[in-house]
Order: sequence, then C-alpha cells, then structure tokens
Amino acid sequence: MTDRAAEIKRKTKETDICVSLNLDGTGKSEISTGIGFFDHMLEGFARHGFFDLKCSVKGDLQVDGHHTVEDTGIVLGQAIAAAVGDKKGIRRYGHFLLPMDDALALCAVDLSGRPYLNFDCSFPAERVGELDTELVREFFYAVSYSAGMNLHLKMLDGHNAHHMIEAMFKAFAKALDMASGYDGRVADVLSTKGTL
Repeated sequence: MTDRAAEIKRKTKETDICVSLNLDGTGKSEISTGIGFFDHMLEGFARHGFFDLKCSVKGDLQVDGHHTVEDTGIVLGQAIAAAVGDKKGIRRYGHFLLPMDDALALCAVDLSGRPYLNFDCSFPAERVGELDTELVREFFYAVSYSAGMNLHLKMLDGHNAHHMIEAMFKAFAKALDMASGYDGRVADVLSTKGTL
C-alpha cells in the first residue's frame, strides 16, 4: 500500500504557504511559520500523530499572526482531505484524552466530509510566546472546514495556557491518526450511505 500524501500550495496577498503531509509517516517535520510557539505546536502534531509534515509559511506578521495561523489551518485541512483520499478502509472516527501536567484535553474526530467545530476552552493568558491564544480556535476552525471533518475539542482541566494548547494539538494528532488509520473489517467506507 502506498503512502497517503499530499502537497498543497496557497498564495494570497497576506500569506504564501506550502504544506506537504504524509499520513503514513514517522513523525518527521520541517516547520517554519514565523511564530515560534506555533512551529512548536505543529512539530508536536506531526510527532505524536506519526505524520511527516513540511510547512513553510510567509505571512504578514507585521500586521499580526491572524492570517498566518488561519491560512495555515486552511492549507493543512486541504492537505488532510487530499491525503485521506476516498476514505476506503479507514476507521473514520478517532478520539483521544490527553494529559499534559495540569492540562487535560479531549479531542474527537469524524472524517465525515461534513465540517463542524465544537471548541470548548478558555485560556488564562492572551499570548503564549508570539502566538495569540484566541488564534488557536481560528486554526482548528480552518482545519475542520477545509478538511471536511467534525472536530470536537474540549479542555477538561488546566491553568497553564502553554500546556493547554500543547495538549490540544497532541490530542488532535492522536485522534486524527486513529480516524485516518485502516481497519481490516472496513471493506469500502464506514457509512450506510456508501460514501463519505
């Protein structure tokens, strides 16, 4: 079976982005977004999901980080959708409960083709490094809609914003790895409609 991989490029007046994703990788990453903490989160996503991820972003950071983070989510979501392909044989659903020190994050994914985000988290700080914490929701919203996935993220506990955000990215990685993984019992697609 060949690796499920995709490369997506997107250029606007605000950002120039190239994302290369291999769902069947080993967790290698090369990330450059211009926002150090965001790079760290994407590296953790790749490592803990066992995805090979290259992400090169040039954004209008002289304005703020919004376009860079949101547009990266758009392109990553498109890459996930392209790499998953026809979804034949995959589990479709994935979930993970991830502890990180004080933080406890719950993530559930359905690769249904229908976009939806349920994001339940309030961060105790406005920024972590150079990342505005309000952009975490914007990132996951963009990923869910571009990938066509149901994505539920809930922070069950936590008081350190760094730990909370990192727990979310890692929980998402583990849930996506489960959802996109193969199950030998699934002959076609896991849907009574016959399509996802």
